[in-house]
Amino acid sequence: MKIAVVILNWNGKKLLETFLPSVLRHSKEAEIYVVDNGSTDLSVSCIREKFPDIKPILNKENAGFSGGYNQALKQIDAPLYALVNSDVEVTENWLKPVIERFKTDPNTAIVQPKILDHQNKKTFEYAGAGGGFLDVLGYPYCRGRIFNTLEEDNHQYDDSIPIQWASGACFFIKSDVFHRLNGFDEDYFAHQEEIDLCWRTANLGYSIRYEGKSCVYHVGGATLQEKNALKTFLNFRNSMYSLVKNLPTNRLIPVLLIRLLLDGVAGIRFALQGRPIHTMAILKSHLSFYKNLGKMLSKRSSKKPLKTYYHTTSIVWRHFVLNVQKFKEL
Repeated sequence: MKIAVVILNWNGKKLLETFLPSVLRHSKEAEIYVVDNGSTDLSVSCIREKFPDIKPILNKENAGFSGGYNQALKQIDAPLYALVNSDVEVTENWLKPVIERFKTDPNTAIVQPKILDHQNKKTFEYAGAGGGFLDVLGYPYCRGRIFNTLEEDNHQYDDSIPIQWASGACFFIKSDVFHRLNGFDEDYFAHQEEIDLCWRTANLGYSIRYEGKSCVYHVGGATLQEKNALKTFLNFRNSMYSLVKNLPTNRLIPVLLIRLLLDGVAGIRFALQGRPIHTMAILKSHLSFYKNLGKMLSKRSSKKPLKTYYHTTSIVWRHFVLNVQKFKEL
């Protein structure tokens, strides 16, 4: 099965120098592309000088994660895309179990490998860990990561199971499904667009899976640091976008009302922590959400959304009140 490994880059020269060699070394079955998203550093010259076998795809401007990939993937002909962050180190044979999964299960449209922390390789990484799930309110969490609580990798998630979303840090998708869905929603710009894409994929009846025999290491936060208020803005707003687009109709209003209330609690918490910039980011996220609510409603699929869109009840309640720390405790 022909596979294209596609790495999106924005001002990541040092990351390319560090991590691209592992991709070249361990991806002999694939064609490798680096998509430059309007970088202003020396990324493009670095690719041409140090990695001459890779032909960069040049986007004119930084269109974000969503737009950057959407533009580039129109130019790549392959039945399977591997979308990989520029701060990901891949491992030997990381492609084989994933390719085998797609060959043996024609209903599988998306696969995520095991994602461990590059800085602490015995620990799951925040973005994706051992596969993503949603609670009844649409909050995302993972096997191996509930909010900021990370598990050690003791091979407890070396299996292959259905999941609800795959991390944008590294996942595989059939190209025909990607283009049938018109790719990522570019109104997201960055953050949580992969959750929306997976949710839309599941609403079409396809399967999303985690493959624990494939492993990568992710630095995380290399492009947009955790403390960055823009990240807070995008996460809060885009999460609500996904709810409007994908929730079953009878769940839409009650879930949105509860989420808006909890966002207010989060804003107060940031203020009490002396982080008013994040409180303002939540406020701005809500204003942007209200402004674009009509557009998001127009994007709801004509197909009936999945009723079983969630894995557990409120993860906020179970984690912060009942002190659930690990996925197996849910």
